[in-house]
Order: sequence, then structure tokens, then C-alpha cells
Amino acid sequence: MKTTTVGAVHDRIVIAHGGGGELMGRLIREHILPPLHNPHLATLGDSVVLPWAGGDLVFTTDSYVVTPIEFPGGDIGRLAVCGTVNDLAVMGAVPLVLSLGLILEEGLPLAVLDRVLASIAATAREADVQIVTGDTKVIERRTTGDGASPTASPGLFINTAGIGRLRSGVRLGLERVVAGDALLVTGPIAAHGLAVMSVRSGLEFDSSLRSDVAPLNGLIAAILDTGADVKFLRDATRGGVAGVLADICDASGLSLVIDEARVPLSVTARHAAEMLGLDPLTVANEGCCVAVVGGGDAERIVRVCREHPLGNQAAVIGEVTDSRPPLVELVTRAGGRRVVQRPYGEELPRIC
Repeated sequence: MKTTTVGAVHDRIVIAHGGGGELMGRLIREHILPPLHNPHLATLGDSVVLPWAGGDLVFTTDSYVVTPIEFPGGDIGRLAVCGTVNDLAVMGAVPLVLSLGLILEEGLPLAVLDRVLASIAATAREADVQIVTGDTKVIERRTTGDGASPTASPGLFINTAGIGRLRSGVRLGLERVVAGDALLVTGPIAAHGLAVMSVRSGLEFDSSLRSDVAPLNGLIAAILDTGADVKFLRDATRGGVAGVLADICDASGLSLVIDEARVPLSVTARHAAEMLGLDPLTVANEGCCVAVVGGGDAERIVRVCREHPLGNQAAVIGEVTDSRPPLVELVTRAGGRRVVQRPYGEELPRIC
């Protein structure tokens, strides 16, 4: 039977950290509150009251289970903040506040938790949002398939919810997409999923790949501030660019044609995808979004994106057409054509 000595010094998460007692209080006071401190969170209430001056609110929530917890270019904490901020931003909202739910596995080193929390705090400052409420749970150490030995490394899972204020005059929706619209991406694709896979056990290979995980609200604000005819925005996470394009095709009943030569993709990412037998269009991104804009505004939006550090490789990659039947086609570098389909499942599991 496991026992925990009151007052004992711990450098790893133990089950008692989730029991609501002194150890949990110490975990919150010593590890969670310091990097995230603000007046709302400091109350430690079950909910938070946020004064509001009116207007439409946008609300989202997501959970993050990435393996490994830390990867080239980021970690689960940065991923959680960016993912929720980006989900708000692509709806035309200004992200304001987030909640933070932590599920900690017994045995997780507190040093790892501290690094992730510092990353959460830094990313929240970068995105100009606050963590205003949260929850912490501890679960027992999982075992391997034999049911006896523990998993190689204890896990950390995060749920975040976010609230944003809808920008005045913004009208985004797939119902607005028409033939002649242009398709854009705000940056190089496939880096996140490939970077995570580059450090997975059993799939390791030398690579300079780094995740593109970043808060896109500043870049998206710059796009919307142009006053251009922006029809639709979506961050290309699970399912990648291919998944977003398939959604646009299905919802609009229109065809999409993209040019492989115009899709920004680093040489390193291309080689890694080839080695793993993956189509870069289906690989998850965490710092790149797909935009559908009026054809006459496309180049102006690209210029604005390229003035922002997160959009300096933005590109028009194709257009919407009224050809039938509706499908997504890729014009290859060799001049041929192939149909682009959303992946059947998740080719790279647990990458976000």
C-alpha cells in the first residue's frame, strides 16, 4: 500500500497531490500560481466573474495529449495556449481569457511541470491573454500492455477553454465562398507533426525540424485590419491543409485547385515526409492557417502577412472553381493532377 508522509519533500507528482489536501495546496501555491499569477486566478474560486461591456463573445475548448510532452520548438503548454487562442482568432475574435485544466500522472517530475507552466505563462503573454481559472487532477501511473510495468514516462494532459470578443464587422463563414476566391496559407506546412514525430521513440531521426506552434491572433488581426474580403479562416491542425480544403469543398459544393509548386514547404520537411511516407498536406500544423479571400484581395493580404514574423512565407496556393463534380485537385510539379482527400484517420497520432 502506498503511503505519503505529511511534510515530505517531493520532486515528482504523487497521487496525494490530487487529493484536495495540503499537498495539493502546496502544488498550487508553489508551482502553478507563481508563473500564472493574476488577480482573477489568485482568488482560486471555482469560477471567475469577468466584467463585460457588451458585444458578441466567442467560446472554445480543446484538450491536448501530445507525446512527447516536450518537442523541438515547443511543449504541451505552449501548444495548449496557442491552439485555443488560434481557434478563437480564426473565428474573427480577439482572444481574452483562458482556463487551464491540468491532468497530472503520478511520477511526473515537478521540474517538467515547472518548465511547462513557465512556457504557458510566456505564451500567454505573447498572445496577450490571461489564465483566469483552472483545475488540477492527479491520476495513477499508467501501465504498459502487460498490465504490470509502468509506462516509460509519466504523462501530462491539458484542457483549455477560451473566451474572445468578436471583432466588429467581421463576417466569416463557408457560405460566403464563391468561385474565383483565392486560397492562401500563412506559412510553411507540416513542420509541427513532423517535428513531434522526429523525437518519438522508435521513429527518431536526426533533423533540424522545429514545430511551428505559435499564437496567430496578431497575424490574423493584421489580415482582418486590411479591410479585405476575407471569407473564411481555419488553422490547419489535425488533418492538415488537406483536411481544411476538403471541408471547404464539402460545405461549398465547389472545387478547389491548388498548385504544389506554390505550397510553402521546407526542404527538411519534404525529406522527412518522404522518409515517413507521409503527404505533407495531411500533416498537422500549429502555426499556419488556411484563408479563403476574394480573388482581387489575395496579393494585398499576402503582402501584409509577409510583414509579420509569423507570415513571412505566406502564399496564394490556389483558387476556388465551379467545375463539377466538386473535388480538391493538386497540380503537381510535373504538371499532372491528383485528387487531394482528407486523411481517413489520424496518420500521426497524439501530435496535439
